[in-house]
Amino acid sequence: MKKEDIAKMIDHTILKPEATEEQVRRVCEEALKYNFASVCINPGRVAFTASMLKGSEVKVCTVIGFPLGANTSAVKAFETSEAIKEGAQEVDMVINIGKLKDKDYDYVREDIKAVVEAAKGKALTKVIIETCLLTDEEKVIACRLAKEAGAGYVKTSTGFSTGGATYEDIKLMRETVGPEMGVKASGGVRNNTDALSMIEAGATRIGASASIAICEGGEGSSNY
Repeated sequence: MKKEDIAKMIDHTILKPEATEEQVRRVCEEALKYNFASVCINPGRVAFTASMLKGSEVKVCTVIGFPLGANTSAVKAFETSEAIKEGAQEVDMVINIGKLKDKDYDYVREDIKAVVEAAKGKALTKVIIETCLLTDEEKVIACRLAKEAGAGYVKTSTGFSTGGATYEDIKLMRETVGPEMGVKASGGVRNNTDALSMIEAGATRIGASASIAICEGGEGSSNY
């Protein structure tokens, strides 16, 4: 697979709380150089990132209810609307993991739907299910709920919990959502081999901070 094709599948990510404007600027410049799918930043950096990427094909992606997913649905919907006003074109929201564990599936579905509705017609919604905290049964249920809520993607991880994407999880998620919905592998994808493995399993998007190493065949840090 050509590096240009892989690059178009990568959300070039910088979500560290201590990330400076200069670091975000550098990530944007890298994304423009490699033509990554998007730059994924925290909501407070959306306006700056939108100004950096203006006029390019690289999308502005941000995170909602991040990283715990424990905010109320109203807060997540408001955060989504505000991010879109500032220039976000894609939003990666975290499900309420505790409510999923409670088997309160209606709540989880409506929580996702609140973000989907806030973003409808304006931004693509990706749903982070935090696979490392779920059983296989819970992963399947979370993916089904995201699909029922009308999300565009399901995503493995925040990168801030106990683990990241695995081949097995991507394969399970792809089998669950079918061929039409997007699947994003995020967390722990450090090199080209990792990325190709995720793509083989069914990923259509890769979330990474080691994006350049992935494209150039090196080894990078996966820390966001």
